[in-house]
Amino acid sequence: MIRVEHLAKTFGSLNVLRDVSAEIARGEVISVIGPSGTGKSTFLRCLNLLEQPTGGAIFVDGKDMLDPATDVTRVRQRMNMVFQGFNLFSHLTVLENLTLAPTRLKRIPRAELEAKALELLRLVGLGEKAHSFPDELSGGQKQRVAIARCLAMDPEVILFDEPTSALDPTMVSEVLSVIRNLAREGMTMIIVTHEMDFARDVSSRVFYMDEGVIYEQGPPAQIFDNPQREKTRVFINRVRSYQAEVVSPDFDLYHLNGELERFFDKHALDAMMRGRVLLLVEELLQQYKPGLHQAPLTLRVEFGEQSRRISIVLSTSAAAARPLDAEAAAEDFSLAIIRNLCESIASGVEGDQQVIRLLLNSA
Repeated sequence: MIRVEHLAKTFGSLNVLRDVSAEIARGEVISVIGPSGTGKSTFLRCLNLLEQPTGGAIFVDGKDMLDPATDVTRVRQRMNMVFQGFNLFSHLTVLENLTLAPTRLKRIPRAELEAKALELLRLVGLGEKAHSFPDELSGGQKQRVAIARCLAMDPEVILFDEPTSALDPTMVSEVLSVIRNLAREGMTMIIVTHEMDFARDVSSRVFYMDEGVIYEQGPPAQIFDNPQREKTRVFINRVRSYQAEVVSPDFDLYHLNGELERFFDKHALDAMMRGRVLLLVEELLQQYKPGLHQAPLTLRVEFGEQSRRISIVLSTSAAAARPLDAEAAAEDFSLAIIRNLCESIASGVEGDQQVIRLLLNSA
């Protein structure tokens, strides 16, 4: 359905896309993943000529998109795009947002359009919001309206440019559920996303982009479980982390907990795991508190997206601050809590730092 040959895009001296070639069949769901700044969104915007490619070719159902004779507007009606921002018209109701483009471009009777728009709003779970204005909706609801507005044009392909990146983590799942339903119905979709679990679940193929090219592509099982190339392996197994320096026995535990909560929100960790980590951090800091008179303590919380494991790492150069090396005394309730919560505890030395690492499984 879509064929891309040696696509290139430069902005001044910056080569964003260098040599992108791909074929996408009707009904496929392609997730595009990779580090920030590697051309994922630019690739999407070039497909429907929101960005004019510097070189290469794009064919949609055999039509050359870069041929001056091609009616690009007509092709765009078949290949709609959902952006990071919702781009709804704030002065129009939800229903009016859905019917505006079809009214202008398809000349369909208004009553017919409104009936179809209501059906689409029900499809995305927002039938009761038809006469609301965008400012009355949550972020997740606005993005679902944006998807319904896209569907109102009867597209054959939908391009999603990080559709959940502007959302509160609590609203992500409602938008991803709508996209999953579209995938089940056979809609052809190309999705730029940082939601790795979603990409694994919904995709027929995954493109990993790096350095302006499709560095590796394949079915989700290959990309996520057995990547063939080094940069893909590094990216898939990458670790996200939060780090703080605790320099005084009078540290602000409430501020630290607030920072950790923001880290949890970013990675959508469930309430049970949050509670375990916060309790562990509190108990660990109590154990290490005496050593803070001698040297500061570095606390690092690491999260592996694919392994779903959380590692809590504490390091200090304080000579007497290795309380977890010793066997827990029967009456040491705090240390018993730590050992019961953790899968394993490993200790060692890195440079001049004494290091304790604790592992938890959030699966």
